[in-house]
Amino acid sequence: MLLSLFTLQAAAYQEVPHHFGFKKSKGGQLPSIDQEGFKNIIDKHGAIFTGDTSKKELFLTFDNGYENGYTARILDTLKEKKVPAIFFVTGHYVKDQPELLKRMRAEGHLIGNHSWSHPDMTKVANPKIKEELDKVKEAVTQVTGQKEMQFLRPPRGIFSERTLAVSKDLGYTNVFWSIAYKDWDTKTQRGWKYAYDNVTAQLHPGAVILLHSVSKDNADALGSIIDAARKQGYEFKALDQLRPVPPLVTP
Repeated sequence: MLLSLFTLQAAAYQEVPHHFGFKKSKGGQLPSIDQEGFKNIIDKHGAIFTGDTSKKELFLTFDNGYENGYTARILDTLKEKKVPAIFFVTGHYVKDQPELLKRMRAEGHLIGNHSWSHPDMTKVANPKIKEELDKVKEAVTQVTGQKEMQFLRPPRGIFSERTLAVSKDLGYTNVFWSIAYKDWDTKTQRGWKYAYDNVTAQLHPGAVILLHSVSKDNADALGSIIDAARKQGYEFKALDQLRPVPPLVTP
């Protein structure tokens, strides 16, 4: 019965797919979302793309679809610098890298949901969305003991009002970003300075930073990025410090 209500409720929303995008911050100014109406939909469903823009706080997030040999170095840097992060993982990553997941958990980082098979959620039926998210949560619990999974990063940043409603009903906060650059293409890495310049040029209060752990540039630059941000008076915080999140609801 609960599943039927969940399906009917989500189906009431018009399916208009969106690709999340934003205009990059310059000189500490706040970024804006590209398309008209984005912010209203995001706010309506309690999604995040920035934190409190009156505070010099930063939230570091990584997408982990597969391992490219750099996550251990990233974890080393986070441990050395005492910086919290969240790693959004897919089903492939959970199955392929259980020891890295255990390390993330042991060192105090959050593990978030990036879906089991990384589909375009706007093309997936409501019960399938639930299955995609449940499988990741259950697998992470089995590997790490982490029982709560409250944050979701939509695969490829594609979403609709329906997908936000479905995932919110399941207890998730969708997490977008306000700092990013093209770092996921492993064939076009340009050196640590390129990553450093791209991230530090976009720093602004309340920023949610998206990085991909497959990038050698990111792994090489992360320590310098953290140091530069702190010199500007920024503090790194865990995503669960951003706002209260309701507990997961299990239909």
